[in-house]
Amino acid sequence: MGASLVAGPLVAAQSATATSAAVGLDDPAKKEIAMRLVSSAENSSLDWQAQYQYIEDIGDGRGYTAGIIGFCSGTGDMLDLVELYARRRPGNALAGYLPALRDVNGSDSHQGLDPGFPDAWRSAARDRAFRQAQNDERDRVYFNPAVRQGKADGIGVLGQFAYYDAIVMHGNGGDSTSFGSIRGRALARANPPAWGGDEVRYLNAFLDARVWAMKQEEAHSDTSRVDTAQRVFLRAGNLNLDPPLDWKVYGDSYHIG
Repeated sequence: MGASLVAGPLVAAQSATATSAAVGLDDPAKKEIAMRLVSSAENSSLDWQAQYQYIEDIGDGRGYTAGIIGFCSGTGDMLDLVELYARRRPGNALAGYLPALRDVNGSDSHQGLDPGFPDAWRSAARDRAFRQAQNDERDRVYFNPAVRQGKADGIGVLGQFAYYDAIVMHGNGGDSTSFGSIRGRALARANPPAWGGDEVRYLNAFLDARVWAMKQEEAHSDTSRVDTAQRVFLRAGNLNLDPPLDWKVYGDSYHIG
């Protein structure tokens, strides 16, 4: 999906003190919480590690959606993942589908993928190398950029998670609903802490912009992963995502103790 994370003035000018003050979502315990939160929205389950084998077309115009972070055959990240896996494990169950994945990239087509690709994906998910490739691409494309930008903006764990969840759903391209554009809309209304702003006010502006972006696309128009999850934590002042955590997504209730 990739495009630059930067929207508005460059973050490099903010102080090292502000950066280090932002607690990291990359702390292992916090990262585990992040994965469970995303899985509750993406897969209606807190068991994110059960999702390596997940694959289906959810009808959002992105072709097949699969794996722990919803890699899509129509957006390029699935292609990147399968190419990485092929380099690490030549002749794997998915390598033969690389030409088809290149052909369907940018569309919702299954041409060349059906009927065998879903079964091949599930078979590959039994391979530790494929699971590790999913972890690595999740971090490279989604998790690490979100945490890096969140720390640069001086926001804590909840804010970094809000960035991560936004990149997961909207990607980081150049369109009006991508992460960079969402962040840009928020910056037009409030300054992040690294620019001398109030963290809660800025996060409210970011979540407002995120909701706007979600409503632009019918497949993402249910905004409960913001309204009854991230907003709940923000209203409670839980900027560090400290358990216990209680939230709802699409009407289902979840708890982390």
